[in-house]
Amino acid sequence: MPARSERFLNRELSWLEFNGRVLALATDEARPLLERAKFLAIFSNNLDEFFQVRVADLQDQVATRQVVESPDGLTAAEQLALVRPRVVELSALAQETFTQRLRPALAEAGIGLMAWDALRPEERDQLSARFAERIQPILIPLAMDPAHPFPYVSGLSLSVGAFVRRRGGGPERFARVKVPPFLPRWWPVGGGRFVAVEDLVQAHLQELFPEDDILEQGHFRVTRDADLGLEDRDGNLADNIEAGLRRRQRGSDAVRLEADAELSARIRALLVRELRLEPDEVFDFAGMLDLGGLWEIYRLDRPDLKDPPWTPRPVDAIAPRGGGGGELFFALREREILVHHPYESFEGSVERFLRAAAEDPAVRVIMSTIYRTGGPESGIVRALEGAASRGKQVVVLVELKARFDEAANLDRARALERAGAHVVYGLVGLKTHAKLALVVREEGEFLRRYCHVGTGNYNPVTARLYEDVGLLSSDESITHDVAELFHRLTSGSGARDYDRLLVAPETLRDGLCARIAREARPGGRIAIKVNSLSDAAIIEALYAASSAGAEIDLIVRGICCLRPGVEGMSERIRVRSIVGRFLEHSRIFRFGTAERGLEYWIGSADLMSRNLDARVEALVPVDAPALQRRLERILATHLDPDARAWELAPDGSWKRAGGSLDSQLRLSEEIP
Repeated sequence: MPARSERFLNRELSWLEFNGRVLALATDEARPLLERAKFLAIFSNNLDEFFQVRVADLQDQVATRQVVESPDGLTAAEQLALVRPRVVELSALAQETFTQRLRPALAEAGIGLMAWDALRPEERDQLSARFAERIQPILIPLAMDPAHPFPYVSGLSLSVGAFVRRRGGGPERFARVKVPPFLPRWWPVGGGRFVAVEDLVQAHLQELFPEDDILEQGHFRVTRDADLGLEDRDGNLADNIEAGLRRRQRGSDAVRLEADAELSARIRALLVRELRLEPDEVFDFAGMLDLGGLWEIYRLDRPDLKDPPWTPRPVDAIAPRGGGGGELFFALREREILVHHPYESFEGSVERFLRAAAEDPAVRVIMSTIYRTGGPESGIVRALEGAASRGKQVVVLVELKARFDEAANLDRARALERAGAHVVYGLVGLKTHAKLALVVREEGEFLRRYCHVGTGNYNPVTARLYEDVGLLSSDESITHDVAELFHRLTSGSGARDYDRLLVAPETLRDGLCARIAREARPGGRIAIKVNSLSDAAIIEALYAASSAGAEIDLIVRGICCLRPGVEGMSERIRVRSIVGRFLEHSRIFRFGTAERGLEYWIGSADLMSRNLDARVEALVPVDAPALQRRLERILATHLDPDARAWELAPDGSWKRAGGSLDSQLRLSEEIP
C-alpha cells in the first residue's frame, strides 16, 4: 500500500489553500473594488481563526510531546514546519494586494487610506484635536519596570510598543498602549480620506509619556489560543463555558506575534521572550497589520463599488395569503418544500415557519436547535420566547460550544429560560451541530408533526451570505425521526432507532459508507457537495468505489484531503471548489443513476471525523421528484464544465478551471 502521504493531503495545508482561493477573489480585478477589499478582510479573519484554533492545537501537541500523526503521516512539528512558509507566502501576497493594488485603486475611486506623514499640517492639527478629544482619554499606557510586570497583551488587539526613558536619565522602560477594539479603525481626514487608528496613537505617543523620551516604537498584534478545551471537562456544561470564557479573557497561550516593519529588533526580542514564543512564531509585515480592518472601508456608502444588492425571492408555496396562521401548515400537509438560501428568503420560509408556530393557538410544542442565531434581535429567538410566554411547550437545544459564539449563546439561553422555555445545553462530549426544528400541532382529534431539517444555522444574517438548503416536511416517518432525535438530546438516555434520518455519531458514517459501497461498480455514480472532506475512512471508501469503476464528482469548498486523479486509486474522482460572492455551505449527497434509482440527501454534516464521530449531525432524504430535480440543478450548475471553479490536482495544488459561467449568478436567476 502506498505511504499515507501518497493517499492523503494534509488537512492544514489544504485549509491554507482554501484561504488562498479566498485571497484570489481580492486580486480579481473583474470584481467591484470594495468587494475585493471585503475578501481581503475575510482572508485575514480566516487566518486569525486558523492560528487561534488549528496552529494552537499543533503547538500544544509539540509542547506536551504528544506523538500524534495526521492521516498523511506527519507529526505536529512537521506540520508546523510546512504551515509557516505557506502562511508567509500568502500573507506577503495579501500585503502586496493591499499596498500595490487595492490602496492605489481605492485612492483613484476617492477613498484614500493615508499615512500620517502624508497629511498636510492643517490636517494633522485637525486629527490631533480629535485624538485629544476622542482617543487619548480612553488609552491606558502600561509600562514595565521592577514595580510593574510585563503587561498582559490581549489576543487580536492592536498594540503600540515603545522603549521610553525619563528625560535627564534613568533606566529604559518598555511601554505598551492597547488600541481598544471599540475604537473605529479608520478616522476621516476629509475628502474621502482616512488614517488608521494605530498610526494616530503612534504619532501621539509622546503625549502619553510627557516626561519621557521615546527611544523606539512600533505596533504589533498577538494571537492567542482560543480553544476553551471543554470536551473532556466534567460537571455542568454551562458553568464550564462561563469558566472558559473567563480564562479566555484572562489570557491563554500566545501562538503568534505579528510585527510591523517599524518594530525594532529590541522590542521584538522582548515580546518573544515575555510571550514565550519561538522565533518561527513571529511574522513580520511590511504593510498593514490586521487587514480585517478593511471591513470598515467596505461598509462605506459606495454602492458603485459593490455588488448590486441581492433581494431573496419569496417562497411562493408558503407565502402568506391572508388565511391565518394555519395556512402554512396546510401547505406543508399538501407537499414537502425545499428552500434554497440566499436565493430564497430565509425570513419568509424558515423564520416564518417558527413564527407561525409560535402564534398559532393550535400548536402545542416547538423544538429547535440553536447553534448560531445572529444578533440579540434574532426573529427566531423572539418567536421562541413569545411561544414560551404564551404557554406552549418550547424546547431549545442551545449549543454552548459553538466556537466564538459561546457568550452570545449563553445570553440567548438565559433569555429563553426567563421566558419559560426548556433549555437543554447539549451533551457533554458531543457538539450538537444538527439544524432541526419540530412543531407539534393539534388538528381535530390528532396531533400532527411538522419539521425543518437544514444545512445552515438559524441565523437571518448569515442566511443572506451563506448558501444553504433546507427541507420543510410533515412526512410522518421523517418527523417521527426528528422527534426521536430531540428526545435523545433532551433525555440523554442513549441512541434511538431512526427509519429515515442518518444521525451521527450512531448511523451516519455507516449509512454513507454503505451507499458509497453500493456504487462501487462500473456505471456507479456519486456526487457530493460539502464544505470539507478529511475523514480517512470516507476517503478510502471513495477510493475503493473509484477503483471499482464508479464515477465520482466532489464539490468541496474548503479542506479536501483526498487526492483525485491518481491512477489505480482515484482516477475516476474529480474535485472542484466554488468560491464566490456567497459562501457555499450546503451539504448535498447524490447516489445512483436514473436507470437504477437515485438517492438525494441533505443535512448538517461535513465529511470530517469530528462531524461523523464527535457531533450530533443529521441527514434527511429528499424523495419528492420535483425537489430532487432542484437539488440536481444545484449540482449540475456547479459541475458545468463552463462554470468558473477551482480544480484539485493530484499533488494538492488548485488550478482555475471552467469558463464564463458564474454558477451562483445562474442559480440566482433560476425560478424554481
